[in-house]
Amino acid sequence: PDLPLSARAGYIQHQFKGDCYYTNGTERVRLVTRYIHNREQFAHFDSDVGYYVGDTPLGEPHVKYWNSQTDILEQTRAEVDTVCRHNYEVDTPFTVER
Repeated sequence: PDLPLSARAGYIQHQFKGDCYYTNGTERVRLVTRYIHNREQFAHFDSDVGYYVGDTPLGEPHVKYWNSQTDILEQTRAEVDTVCRHNYEVDTPFTVER
């Protein structure tokens, strides 16, 4: 059968990507996290939206669970400060101020 390479090779690929977007230093910060399975994004979190969104049927049960867990949602929302703003302050002397 015509199976994707990952299925024929006997492995799957699962990725997490997190991106921080900055406007005017840290005046406006946006966090977007993406969850990818075999090159297809199945769910994401956008701090401008404030909750997880399913991008495919595979993502729907995941986001339903993540959005129902207040501790997960609060931690992810806080990552705008704990990850993005923090990393901006740490990296600025080596990147922006060069």
